[in-house]
Amino acid sequence: MSLKETIRSAIAPLYIRSKLLQERIQSGVAWYPLDPGFIADPYPTYQRLLERDPLHRSALTGALVVTRYQDVDAILRDQQRFRNELRATPGRLASARALQELTPSLLNLDPPDHSRLRGLVNRAFSPRQINKMEDSIRETAHALLDEVGDSNEFDLISNLATLLPMIVIAKMIGVPTEDRERFKKWSHQFARVLEPNLTTAESDLVFKTADEFRNYFAPIIERRRGSPSDDLVSELVRAEENGQKLTTEETEVTLRLLLVAGNETTTNLIGNGLRALLQFPEQLDLLRNQPQLIENAIEELLRYDPPVQLDARYVPEEVKIGDKVAKGNSRVVLLIGAANRDSEQFDEPNTLDITRPDSGNISFGRGIHHCLGAPLARLEARIAFEVLLDRFDQIQFTEKEPVYKPNIVLRGLHEFPVRVHQRNGRSYSGSQSLIENAPGKSRD
Repeated sequence: MSLKETIRSAIAPLYIRSKLLQERIQSGVAWYPLDPGFIADPYPTYQRLLERDPLHRSALTGALVVTRYQDVDAILRDQQRFRNELRATPGRLASARALQELTPSLLNLDPPDHSRLRGLVNRAFSPRQINKMEDSIRETAHALLDEVGDSNEFDLISNLATLLPMIVIAKMIGVPTEDRERFKKWSHQFARVLEPNLTTAESDLVFKTADEFRNYFAPIIERRRGSPSDDLVSELVRAEENGQKLTTEETEVTLRLLLVAGNETTTNLIGNGLRALLQFPEQLDLLRNQPQLIENAIEELLRYDPPVQLDARYVPEEVKIGDKVAKGNSRVVLLIGAANRDSEQFDEPNTLDITRPDSGNISFGRGIHHCLGAPLARLEARIAFEVLLDRFDQIQFTEKEPVYKPNIVLRGLHEFPVRVHQRNGRSYSGSQSLIENAPGKSRD
């Protein structure tokens, strides 16, 4: 390490502490998302922000941090004053260089480009397309848990939560079974691009991964143009609106986005959701005894510990939000996890209640950027919980604590060991062909 780097590394913590002290003096609370304690459990900080300074000026980034449900909801719906475009502004929460690998993407486009792209991609995610996948998803979930065998302990993340959405999206895209391990690696590497604690090495890896992804899919896209198949690539190639089609670049970036959105968020929903149910065992018992509550339960699990914790918007011109002003050419940070725990919107927000009527969570966004894969994520999560409750009459924590990924945006577990009691020792699918060479599965 050079002398300059040594000095910088010594000064940086002092600078951060001084800025956080400035925040506490000004507002009574500080928001430092890189703090390991915050990453492990952000909700106490959210509570303090909601109570003391719901429109909080971050001294470190200069961004306005928004926590109240009504404010977050309104901003997400207002694409005129709060844009989603990629800009080099203060308060950015991820590497601009790395984020460019998701451009032109639904994540960071505004109308009219967003409207055109979303209109084309929507056709591949119609309710008819999603609903006809239910039997296949359920069979896959049973096949994955068949591999657990008679063991009374297993890791939920590596054995089910990661593999189920991975296999589903890989089959949708048309990835051969033997390439799914590569697919899993790409998904995890791309997901880190959204995180503010992305390292330089990880950023470089994103570019390397993007090249690998591009080299893999470019010839497939061209083949599908001449010879369509029954897969998502063909659907995207065929999709047309008002005489316009996706370009090859747009198709590649869309596939990359779907790879992350179709895997990481659903994995997090399953893992975070089961952890919440185990923290409130009376709710798990209620769901077991009243399985008709499952769809309502999924909405409550999304509210209680959402897989996507925050979003951000670019403010091209000065705008007033409540009693605060967001300056022009700045960003506002929207803490979805905090909005979902706002006591002005939800009674007893820190309590899990699967009977909560119409929770109205913001976990899949609002407005034109509402997650188009939300129906698929809900379906996969519903089936995962139904299968778990069908197979095991007891599910419990083990002595080993669940371990969270070092993420701030995409909150989810890296490991989640659970102890189970198998119901009647039954085997359910025996469909090993579904998961041969599935990502993360080793073979003897």
